[in-house]
Amino acid sequence: MPTFVLALMNFHFSDLFWVIFFIISVQPAWQRQTTELRRLRALKDFEQRRGSRVILLIHRQESISLLGIPISRFISIEDSEQVLRAIRLTPDDVPIDLILHTPGGLVLATEQIAHALIRHPAKVTVFVPHYAMSGGTMLALAADEIVMDENAVLGPVDPQLGNFAAASILRVIRDKPISEIDDQTLIMADLSQKAIQQVQNFVRTLLLDEVPKRKVAADKVDEIIESLTTGRVTHDYPILVEEAKDLGLPITVGLPELIYQLMDLYPQPRGGRPSVQYIPMPYDRRPVAPEPSSSTSQEQSLR
Repeated sequence: MPTFVLALMNFHFSDLFWVIFFIISVQPAWQRQTTELRRLRALKDFEQRRGSRVILLIHRQESISLLGIPISRFISIEDSEQVLRAIRLTPDDVPIDLILHTPGGLVLATEQIAHALIRHPAKVTVFVPHYAMSGGTMLALAADEIVMDENAVLGPVDPQLGNFAAASILRVIRDKPISEIDDQTLIMADLSQKAIQQVQNFVRTLLLDEVPKRKVAADKVDEIIESLTTGRVTHDYPILVEEAKDLGLPITVGLPELIYQLMDLYPQPRGGRPSVQYIPMPYDRRPVAPEPSSSTSQEQSLR
């Protein structure tokens, strides 16, 4: 009797269970490995075309283990360690391309990365495909050129103390008699004043950096600092491309197609029904089908 017939005769339902379990267990790991290989190939392709070191700093909402608990991602100390290592391993004559997609993060981590970027002798370019808010904007200010999608945004870098904007805490001190303000608010106001001053000094350092060339005109520096650090708008205020250019930031509009391809390899984890769907191809305008005549409609309705 043929071997495969004997194998089928000895095949039990429990064997089918283990086969399915094996497929379910192995498939996610195989998919992750395949995606990681595609990411590395895309990065190498972009580096070869640009002649640069490419660093991605992309923060999506991730999932913890198998529980699927959503957590927010932001610029962390671990991020700064990895980015600093990448910069340290980059030769002085090799440009750095930093692709940013982040809501911001820790001040310490952000300032460490920004300092390393302005110390790099070759050109530093930041690409913003969607948004680089708060600390992300701080990193963009460290670049010699900021390349943005026409609909991408930056954001203010005014300090936040807990859940409150430092500028708003200082507003309380200005608007109320000191006898009516509790000690904790006075302490917060003192910290707010120091935080704003520190951020303004740091932003000034970034804007006046001359390696390899000065980023913005000297007469624009004070206006940029005033707009970004003093809390004139809310912390999540979107600074559009036009406003950023009016401020005098070194903005270039138009991203290479490879940036979008890279972003596709870092998708938002999905749970259940996708919230956005479309046919993934360039839009092809098609002729609109003619409306049926009234007589035809009546004829069809009688059938």
